[in-house]
Amino acid sequence: MQPVSPFLRTAASYAWRLLVVGAAVYAVFAVLGRFHEIAVALFLALVVAALLSAPTRRLARNLPRSLAVALCLLGSAALLLGVLVLVGEAVAGESTTLVREFRRGLDSIEEWLERPPFRLNPDALANVQSRVGEYLSSHRSTLLSRAVSGAGQLVHVLTVVALAVFCSVFFLYGGDRQWSWFCGQLPEAARSRVGVAGRAAWRTFTGYTHGIVIVAAVNAVLVGLALYFLGVPLAVPLALLEFLAAFVPLVGSPVALAVAAVVALAAKGPLVAGLVIALIVVIGQIEGHLLHPLVMSRAVRLHPLVVAISVVAGTIAAGVVGAVVAVPLVSVVWSVRTALREDRVAAVPAPGLGAGE
Repeated sequence: MQPVSPFLRTAASYAWRLLVVGAAVYAVFAVLGRFHEIAVALFLALVVAALLSAPTRRLARNLPRSLAVALCLLGSAALLLGVLVLVGEAVAGESTTLVREFRRGLDSIEEWLERPPFRLNPDALANVQSRVGEYLSSHRSTLLSRAVSGAGQLVHVLTVVALAVFCSVFFLYGGDRQWSWFCGQLPEAARSRVGVAGRAAWRTFTGYTHGIVIVAAVNAVLVGLALYFLGVPLAVPLALLEFLAAFVPLVGSPVALAVAAVVALAAKGPLVAGLVIALIVVIGQIEGHLLHPLVMSRAVRLHPLVVAISVVAGTIAAGVVGAVVAVPLVSVVWSVRTALREDRVAAVPAPGLGAGE
């Protein structure tokens, strides 16, 4: 019987270990997929805790802890509702103008496509509105069923939000005590390393959350001002869309600005739309070469290729939620690995030094 080569033996040992790790990762994601509402609620609660932990600590110096938590949560809710009301009023105030300009823009787009270099057949562009109306009338039952299912999804969303608020209250009020209790339930030999990993994970997650909010706010302000001075309608809602889309690195901002370019094309014509497209390039350069290095470098030390792959993998695995969660998850895992390696190196005594020296 021929002996097994060392290379094949080593490859086989790594192969079964990779299979075990892959099965464990698949099992974890299967459980998260089964209870994804709970996972999303916990993630949102951690985001709220990361954003409001510092203001809560400052208020708790002069107020009871429970009152400080209540003031921070109520103030944040009031700010969020105020922004939504502002956006709603902007949409309602500009809806009539937008519809009129949108119809006028569609006519200009049709004329533009009929001219060189496109030279599209006018018959192919005629009666677009009537075709849309016919489609809506013929698929009315399908659209109604989707609307009903959307109402059911709204109930799930409200449930997730309620659970996230409930969890964030306890995280802000006694998150440190909860973590200490959790570490106390572990074997004594593992408490130190789990504590190191937990501190590194929370430090990275908090830094990422603060950084991405700052980046998203700066992007939204730049987009809102640019659209306002260009005369594009719905500048405030489009700026809010840019703020939300910036939470998906590398991909979100171009998608939101593409929507703004479509609105500009329909309402103001190709010239303004071209300026909005140029805005996509400028803001992408500002975000990639200025904001991320200055704001995010301490929290996230990931190569742009890793960020891109993480976003795509998260989108494939869990849609929009996966795209939002992917980068902070990878960042936390990498920071935990780095912290544990540094702790292990620091625990090894220097060469030539004995216990009694």
